[in-house]
Amino acid sequence: MSGIDYQPMNTPNKLTLLRIIIAPVFMYFFLFDSFYMRLAGLVLFVIAALTDLADGHYARKYGIITGFGKFMDPLADKILVSCALVSFIALKYVSPLPVMLIIGREFAITGLRLLAAYRGVVIPPTWWAKVKTFLQLTVVGGVIGYVSLITSLEHFNSPALQLFQFDHYFYFNLLLWGAAVITVWTGIDYVVKYFFMIKSVLK
Repeated sequence: MSGIDYQPMNTPNKLTLLRIIIAPVFMYFFLFDSFYMRLAGLVLFVIAALTDLADGHYARKYGIITGFGKFMDPLADKILVSCALVSFIALKYVSPLPVMLIIGREFAITGLRLLAAYRGVVIPPTWWAKVKTFLQLTVVGGVIGYVSLITSLEHFNSPALQLFQFDHYFYFNLLLWGAAVITVWTGIDYVVKYFFMIKSVLK
């Protein structure tokens, strides 16, 4: 492809690929109603988050920035977040609809970015897109932290368990719907701005 310079074997890109591999494995462990399995899932999620920080730092520090990395790094983040959100649905912590809206938008815009990269066009993230990412990660981090905490307190029969009993479904969904609305809005914004590329494909 003319717009993407693929150099997949450098260290930052290996870390990105590792994050993609970790995502479904994290989901597998986290879905078990077991202290040790969810602990393993939590550790894997933290490792995945650290690879995200490490690959970006390493790429900037040593100037190893490739087209592959520009495309795959955000895709790896989307896969990790999507796996987490789907697992939350299975555990009945969030509603399916906002998750479907978020995942649908993310991969639709990923397709748009791929088309743009093919044409040598870079689609920079907007300020609202950064807010969207922050809200998504807030929900994901909050639910993972809450589920891990509750599982730990139950495992050790802690009396502190009663302190964390609240309508988590309502509050997590409130945050998630906020993220979903902004996610869809930013998706519409991207489509409007780059509709000329979509239109050229449909001809």
